Amino acid sequence: MKNVILVPTDFTKVADCALNHAIVLAKKLGAEINLLHIVAKQNAIDAAKEKLNKIAEDTRAKHDVTVNIIARVGNIFDDIGDVAAEIGAKLIIMGTHGVRGIQHLTGSNAIKVITNSNVPFIVVQEKSISDGYEKIVLPMDMSKETKQKLDSTAYLAKYFGSKVYVFAPKEDDEFLSNAVKRNVAFTERFLKEQNIPYEIVISEDKGNFTKLTIRYAASINADLIAIVNDPDAAGVPDFLGSSDEQHILTNDPQIPVLCVNPIQVTVSGGILGS
Repeated sequence: MKNVILVPTDFTKVADCALNHAIVLAKKLGAEINLLHIVAKQNAIDAAKEKLNKIAEDTRAKHDVTVNIIARVGNIFDDIGDVAAEIGAKLIIMGTHGVRGIQHLTGSNAIKVITNSNVPFIVVQEKSISDGYEKIVLPMDMSKETKQKLDSTAYLAKYFGSKVYVFAPKEDDEFLSNAVKRNVAFTERFLKEQNIPYEIVISEDKGNFTKLTIRYAASINADLIAIVNDPDAAGVPDFLGSSDEQHILTNDPQIPVLCVNPIQVTVSGGILGS
C-alpha cells in the first residue's frame, strides 16, 4: 500500500506550515501528499481546485514529492475523516490557528475533526520543521489508554532518529503512583525493545498535567508531543475531551501534537507503512 499523508488546507499560513511538515515526512517516509480543501457550495469548487493546483505544482517543483489535490463540497467535521478513509491515508497533518482563531479551520469544537477519523493526526500551528522530530515528549499518566500512542510514536522516532522523553506526573497517592509506575515501566520496556533512545522524567512539580507537560516540552525545545485522544475519558493530556483540549492542541510554544485515537492500538495498525 502507498504511504499517503492527507493535508487539509484553508490556504492560510498555518495550513502552509502543515504542508511543510507533510513535505518533510513525505521525503523521509516515501509518502505522497494529498491536499484537501472543503467548500460549502458547488460553485466554489473550481476556484478551490485552481488554488490547490498552484500549491501542488509549486510543491512538486521545489521539493520533488508527489502531491495530489482533492476539492469537495461538505463540512470539515465529517469530510476530513471520510476522505482519509477513501484514499487510505495513514496520517493527517492539520494546521490550527490557536485558541482565538481555531474556528478558521476546525470550528469551535476542534476535537470533532479528530474523533471523526480513525487516522492519527499531527496538529501544527506555525512552527515548521526542517529535518523532522528530533525530540518527542511522551506524557504518561495512570490511565491504561495512555500506552496506546506508543506504536505511532515509535514509528516516527525510528525514521527520524528521535529521542523520546517519557514525562510522568508526581503522585503522592500510592494507588495513582503505582499505576503511573506500571505505565512508565511498560513504556521503558517497549522503547528498549524498539531500540529507541529515551529518557524517563518525573515531574518535580504538581498541578495540571497538561500545563506541566507543555512547560517541560518547551524547556527541552521538543519537536512533538504525543497524546491519546479519548473524548469519553477524563484527564489530560491523554484525553482531549476534557476542558483542557485546546491547551494541548494550541499550546503557546506552538509545539506540534501527535493525536492517536484509541482504535489505533496494534503494532500492525500504526501509521505510514507499518
